[in-house]
Amino acid sequence: MTLPDIAPPLYDLPSQEKQHRFHDGSTRVLRWVDLECPYPDGKLIVSRTNREGIITHANDAFVQMSGGYTLEELLGSPHHILRHPEMPSRVFQDIWEKCKNREKWHGYVKNLRKDGAYYWVYASVVPNVRNGQVVGFTSVRRKPSRTKINEIIPLYAQYLQQEKS
Repeated sequence: MTLPDIAPPLYDLPSQEKQHRFHDGSTRVLRWVDLECPYPDGKLIVSRTNREGIITHANDAFVQMSGGYTLEELLGSPHHILRHPEMPSRVFQDIWEKCKNREKWHGYVKNLRKDGAYYWVYASVVPNVRNGQVVGFTSVRRKPSRTKINEIIPLYAQYLQQEKS
């Protein structure tokens, strides 16, 4: 499966580009700029996916922060449509492992917007269990701590370096 390439950044800033392969085998050219969009005060970003990580619900804040995706584009797309290339794979492996084992996951995630900018979130991901089976996942994101983001950036950079080795 090949996803549509992300639109070229809309900002007059130097951009980066990378062909990225996701855990499901899909590939996509990602283009991004070094521009952070602030998390909106007082908002929660909420989405739900099925077991395979396909978006089945997105609230207005999720659509707004996605930087140009419409609700129609998001619904039915893999949640990794927002994965920033500077996010280490091991973070997502941890999310999947915990949630498939019916555990909650909490942590910091850098998301890529359609317009090439990014935003940080503090995410809580929980499995949705029906009749004893995990049928999907709900993610609620809130405004992250800037102090914690500054602490996690070098750790994530270290993880990425290890993944390249």
